[in-house]
Amino acid sequence: MTSETSAARDSGPFHPCDVLIVGGGPAGSTMATLLARQGRDVLLVEKAHHPRFHIGESLLPAGVPQLEALGVRAQVEAIGMPKWGVEFCSPHHSHRTFVEFGDAWDKRLPMAWQVKRADFDEILFRNAAAAGARTLEGCQVRRVTFDAQGADVEALLDDGAVQRWRARFVIDASGRDTLLATQNHWKHKNRRHNSAALFAHFRGAQRLAGKQEGNISIFWFTHGWFWFIPLADGSTSVGAVCWPEYLKQRDKPLKEFFADTIALAPELARRLDGAVLVDDHVWATGNYSYSADRCAGDRFLLLGDAYAFIDPVFSSGVFLAMQSAFDGAEVVAKALDAPDTYPAARRRFERRMRHGPRQFSWFIHRMTNPMLRELFMHPRNPLRMQEAVLSLLAGDIYRRTPIWASLAAFKGVYYLGSLFSLPRTLRAWRARRHLIRDVGGVRGENVTAHPR
Repeated sequence: MTSETSAARDSGPFHPCDVLIVGGGPAGSTMATLLARQGRDVLLVEKAHHPRFHIGESLLPAGVPQLEALGVRAQVEAIGMPKWGVEFCSPHHSHRTFVEFGDAWDKRLPMAWQVKRADFDEILFRNAAAAGARTLEGCQVRRVTFDAQGADVEALLDDGAVQRWRARFVIDASGRDTLLATQNHWKHKNRRHNSAALFAHFRGAQRLAGKQEGNISIFWFTHGWFWFIPLADGSTSVGAVCWPEYLKQRDKPLKEFFADTIALAPELARRLDGAVLVDDHVWATGNYSYSADRCAGDRFLLLGDAYAFIDPVFSSGVFLAMQSAFDGAEVVAKALDAPDTYPAARRRFERRMRHGPRQFSWFIHRMTNPMLRELFMHPRNPLRMQEAVLSLLAGDIYRRTPIWASLAAFKGVYYLGSLFSLPRTLRAWRARRHLIRDVGGVRGENVTAHPR
């Protein structure tokens, strides 16, 4: 039992705080750090104990200033594998394409890192405690009840004890648990993007050489695409994002099915020849794309994946989660210190929360479309289109970098190319409409709720 728990039990049935944050991942820990720096009484609760496993190991260059603002860049750099760009591999092309973030519109965001999320998340969580936030692990929030002045929060500790807090404001950073969205029936599946994922870690995978060793690689295959993420400890994260219709066909153990799926991407299979599974373990998750009806209310905010998640293809999850915390910290200050200004601040926050997923969604929904694949495999820079797309892939979508006209031109080229290849476009559209049907959850063992 932690000292935090003992103190809480000794002080009565309800324990006050300014802000209670549910979830000790990147969004929650970032928000706790920022609010603690404001002098708030912040309680950050996490249902697991750090370090704990999580997928989503690839950071974006636009997230580096976030790490610097939190004061943890050096710690992340110490555990990270430098990531300078992206490799695209297609079974329909005889070549591979390499792009670097240093060629984006703003040359000051040239790289990021691949990280083991167990280590990365713990760095952020401990940093929140160092900033003055109260932290409590092994504490699962079960219910939040709001009234005109705040909220009553009930949680269950690892030892079965029930704890209750009285908070002036609540932050839901619970990730795919989507605490408030689930409790209030705000959560809805994304009907336009219905995917599932299989993933594992390997030792002995063949990596790119030199500076490119830490780059993320994307491999298209018949039923979707793979990620290949080299980590600093020598392991490599490999995952297949595919249509639910494909997973419905599984008639063998998950590990064997994953091996068969890897064989469908010959270049990936070559790089994994002789590699071995870490802990002989494969995970699976299905139908993970969703969004909530709202991300803010009178006494609450939803951050990161607690609000929406689409797809891991562009590694946007951690960046959007942390950005939502940076955007939300001042909104909470308005709610607590200047309530009259909160409605306007809340509307700005809601626009920002919609902005990120919207910008990535256009590309995500078309990731397996032949025309977008052609454009990615043959990058060109007229009207600075390649620079603009690289800026988006780097996460540079919230600053004043003037990428939007060039992105519009890129989309125009996509639509014109699709029109000129109309029979192929229609075949791809019909196939996608069939394959994204909801065919139920992923069947089998080792199911996890964290594909990000």
